[in-house]
Amino acid sequence: MILGFAIAAPLALIVLWPHAPLAGAGLVALSHMLLLYPTLRPNVQWLGPVITHFATSRNEVWLTIDDGPTDDTRAVLDLFDRHDVKATFFVKGVLAEQHIDVVQEMLTRGHTVANHTHAHPSGSFWCSPPGRVASEIDACNRAIATAAGTAPRWFRAPVGMKNFTVHPTLARRGMRLIGWTARGFDAVRSDPREILARILPHLCPGAIIVLHQGREHSLRVLEYVIIALKERGYALVIPEDAQLQTRAAQI
Repeated sequence: MILGFAIAAPLALIVLWPHAPLAGAGLVALSHMLLLYPTLRPNVQWLGPVITHFATSRNEVWLTIDDGPTDDTRAVLDLFDRHDVKATFFVKGVLAEQHIDVVQEMLTRGHTVANHTHAHPSGSFWCSPPGRVASEIDACNRAIATAAGTAPRWFRAPVGMKNFTVHPTLARRGMRLIGWTARGFDAVRSDPREILARILPHLCPGAIIVLHQGREHSLRVLEYVIIALKERGYALVIPEDAQLQTRAAQI
């Protein structure tokens, strides 16, 4: 419906222009807004399902780590071992190609690895044509499959932004789009207390939490958040695919 409206709006503008140009222009502007809103708002599901939670009756959350593998990955893995944490790493394909052994170590230590595009084109993925969307996803899948022996089932778009070509591309590959329940904005902020404060209002059983690696403050932030979650009685686990759910978007 959104795409149909976007196609019809310019035609309506042509018809209305001699009689009601402002109404025609308003329809075109509205059609653009209806396309841009679900594209630029990460968890909005107008264009297709976005996983934002998982079903559980226990006090447990899913920690997801974006942007690796990076130089601090082994230190992150050691941190997770110390605190009995399991997590999913959403990796960049270009980095996974360069560090196959690190990706394999993520897996051997009991974590999972998922697709975060090949080159992480955060400024342009949201407006990329179908061919480029497919290329970014496929190249990352190949890099992960080289290390893991199988392609991943989960995908997260750069900055969570997606367009109307992403869901069909994922569906053809049997993949699911993973959003989040809470994020700390640790990619741009470094104070662990501020980052935790952004997460806590959305904390609940089955929450998906997104943090990052590769920043100077990443280890400090991860440990601070993990300790805070465990103090509140939460285990950090990896859910089964069947547990994953869509629900009202959390930011």
